[in-house]
Amino acid sequence: MNGLKKLINHPEQVVEEMIEGILLAHPGRFERIEKTTVLTRKSTVQLNKVGLVSGGGSGHEPAHVGYVGEGMLDAAVFGEVFTSPTPDQILEAIKAVDYGKGVLLIIKNYTGDVMNFEMAQELAEAEGIQVEKVIVADDVAVEDSTFTIGRRGIAGTVLVHRIAGAMAETGATLQEVKEAAEKVINNVRSMGMAISACTVPAAGKPSFQLADDEMEIGIGIHGEPGINRTKIQSSKEVASILVNKILADFNYENSEVAVLINGLGATPEMELYILNKEVQRILTEKNVAIYKTWVGEYMTSLEMSGVSVTLLKLDNQMKELFAQKVNTLTFQE
Repeated sequence: MNGLKKLINHPEQVVEEMIEGILLAHPGRFERIEKTTVLTRKSTVQLNKVGLVSGGGSGHEPAHVGYVGEGMLDAAVFGEVFTSPTPDQILEAIKAVDYGKGVLLIIKNYTGDVMNFEMAQELAEAEGIQVEKVIVADDVAVEDSTFTIGRRGIAGTVLVHRIAGAMAETGATLQEVKEAAEKVINNVRSMGMAISACTVPAAGKPSFQLADDEMEIGIGIHGEPGINRTKIQSSKEVASILVNKILADFNYENSEVAVLINGLGATPEMELYILNKEVQRILTEKNVAIYKTWVGEYMTSLEMSGVSVTLLKLDNQMKELFAQKVNTLTFQE
């Protein structure tokens, strides 16, 4: 283990052993496509809907497997830690959830993810499967970063899964499901911060260094640099920085929003709820109505200590879709 302080067996086996553990914990919920890192929704009936596939590097749990199930995704593809899954794995996921109405790929905007998912799309189309894609780029912190051309896709992706999944359950066409997903993408913004780094098992050392009294504003979910480093500030001050940057990027005034307060892996729920109180106070002062709030871990970064805030401007269609039944590990409403 070379002094690596993690509850694992072998750094090169963490994804495989995690998948095995997930299947043992939830035998009635998932099926694994043989010889792949793909978990699909376990269904006793043949579904008649658009299939939804997402995925990415491991280490962001519960993303993406936590969103596989009724009302959300049909398959999640695991890559190695912080590494895109390969096109052949994604292709197997597409084939497994092609119920005859086409498949939508929901991709976070990272260069490797976009490239590999698009390659899998081309391979699937060559086999006669109708495939569309959407790319989520909700992070307002930076335009370009280590992993990205343009904005990064972070926790707002979860709300894309939720709305696209609900739309697919209605029996909508592939184009209608894609349009619902794109509406979320156009109306969702996120921003995060961290007070401590994470360690990728294979690397064996933290992905970046922060002094004991420092925080990084606008950090990415793989430890990509943010906007700036400052001395640690209060929850009230952090909420103000994150929310005001989001509000400066998109006009939420006089609208109704969904709020997602997302822990990055090592932030106590106590602190997430304190931050939520401050976020809601700011939104109320800014005349932004809060329709629905989720607080918890939705897209983590191994054991990084930090938080992201996501706002989604709603319309009546989105509110109707949010009201639909969902049954996944992370959402059960």
